[in-house]
Amino acid sequence: MTRLVLLQRLKEVQQMPRYQGRDIMTISAVLSNQALARHLEVCEQAAGVVPPFATTAGKVQQAQQGTR
Repeated sequence: MTRLVLLQRLKEVQQMPRYQGRDIMTISAVLSNQALARHLEVCEQAAGVVPPFATTAGKVQQAQQGTR
């Protein structure tokens, strides 16, 4: 996922009630892409957001576990 997409998603999460009045964007200036992705993941989980493709990824993971 590109940095631009990560920042756009983080901006969407910033607008949610959980993060109103808190700044979760500024730290992104010093984070690597990998760290930014993790920061976004943690913020999405805390806000109760299901990340895009999470349901698809879960189905793939379940299918892989079923073949073991």
